[in-house]
Amino acid sequence: MPGAAIGGTRIGLTVLFVQIEEVKTTLPTIAAAEELAAVLVERRLAACVQITGPIQSVYRWKDSINKDQEFSLCCKTSSGRLSQLIDYLQAHHPYELPEVLVSSMQATPEYARWLQEQVDSLSPT
Repeated sequence: MPGAAIGGTRIGLTVLFVQIEEVKTTLPTIAAAEELAAVLVERRLAACVQITGPIQSVYRWKDSINKDQEFSLCCKTSSGRLSQLIDYLQAHHPYELPEVLVSSMQATPEYARWLQEQVDSLSPT
């Protein structure tokens, strides 16, 4: 994208973006959300985990309409760590069927480099 508008003025900068992955899931309590977020960062499966909530979820489960308070986790990771992060979520999530949503996103090279350093494959999982 050659040039960008800042305050209505075009500047001649080109920023190349780098692909990163964002994984979202929900948890039933703030304690569960904080615990999972800490483990994901500690194990270097995610560089950063943001917790949002409480949120109100309405969904059908086993022929019943449910309304529950939940907490949303937004985990940033690299393409190389994505499958390990998903495997960990599926093995350790408290829900029978956890929500796991994946989005590929574009980040600045500086942020992507920091993210990669945090989830470096030489670190323990």
